[in-house]
Amino acid sequence: FCYNPVMDRQDFLAQVDVNYHNALDVKGFSLMMKNPSFCYKFYWLEALVQIVNEGRTETTFDEIIDRMIVNAWYSVTQFHIHLSGFVSGDVKDGLEKTVIKLQSITDLQPNADKDQLLRALKEHAKEIRKEKTQLTNMVPYRALAGFLGPDVNWNNNRRLVSYIREFDKERKILPYVLGDSSGLEREVYISASWAAFINDNTVAILGWISNEKLKWLQSVNPEVPGLVYKLKPLDEKIRKLSGVHKLWDRIMETGPVFDVFTGQKIDPMNYEVDHFIPWSFVMNDEVWNLSPMDPSLNSAKSNRLPKWEPFFESFARNQYMMYSLIFEDSFSKLFSDLYKYNLHSIWASAELYRPGNSEEEFRNILSANMRPVYDSARRQGYEIWNI
Repeated sequence: FCYNPVMDRQDFLAQVDVNYHNALDVKGFSLMMKNPSFCYKFYWLEALVQIVNEGRTETTFDEIIDRMIVNAWYSVTQFHIHLSGFVSGDVKDGLEKTVIKLQSITDLQPNADKDQLLRALKEHAKEIRKEKTQLTNMVPYRALAGFLGPDVNWNNNRRLVSYIREFDKERKILPYVLGDSSGLEREVYISASWAAFINDNTVAILGWISNEKLKWLQSVNPEVPGLVYKLKPLDEKIRKLSGVHKLWDRIMETGPVFDVFTGQKIDPMNYEVDHFIPWSFVMNDEVWNLSPMDPSLNSAKSNRLPKWEPFFESFARNQYMMYSLIFEDSFSKLFSDLYKYNLHSIWASAELYRPGNSEEEFRNILSANMRPVYDSARRQGYEIWNI
């Protein structure tokens, strides 16, 4: 589905099929993600929509929690996104903890697909049962608060199951009711009329969920750039490095360039252009964060931060080498071509790549702008790599 990334609650109410407004409590539905304390409501409702889209109206806590883990997997494992922030330096969120535990007991990669993840969840069910069970303590019930009103005793889940069932029997307005089984085996019965509503308004619903989830995650990850691109795997074809590679090809024709990490001369016929601060954090291909690198080292570095000292000094020297050539006629066209894909930062255009910087001035400008980004990535949980 292609859904609107900026749809808020009012947009959602305006877009849903008007034929349902008189038959269903659409306003109550629009409150299902209101006032979250954790991320769970977003992932719970998203999983329910996915299950309904498969033509089913009966499921269990266990299946819904598995879907939540699948949907959170990529953001947590690839980008170190914290789903609900920290408490005293520790991960606060139970869903995030469950994802991290699953990663620790498997060899699954961040780009593992849905089927791989679901198989792993089945194979390791006993090992992560405790973590999954804790995720059912509140959200299946609290998600219905917009329908049930303010006078509800939330302290006893067994009584809540009965209350929800009696409430729906009398008013018939709830999207789902719960069964009698306990723990992860507890059943979830989705209303047929609400299932029809979800199927007819899937694009609007997923757009609304996506926007609310994004706002929440940005609020608890304030230093993370490009978060909208870190919720689902991206097509690698969007990467734009060919122009930077052409520039370094030309630079290497004038003299040797040395690897930032080994000090060895780079082979002009066998090198890669790589990010100093990982792409997975900055989510861009800005030329000021790129340098030639031996392909084997690029693979070894992977999704980690190089140790700042002494590697930044070597990186800055390579950057200054490039800078010292870009104003010459044979390089200016290659560099100006980078403005389309690789040079959008205002500070870089206005300060770093302006004529007349000494090597010390250039290094200080580069350090002053890169170090805060580097430190943010470190605080987010990116590991340090030291060759």
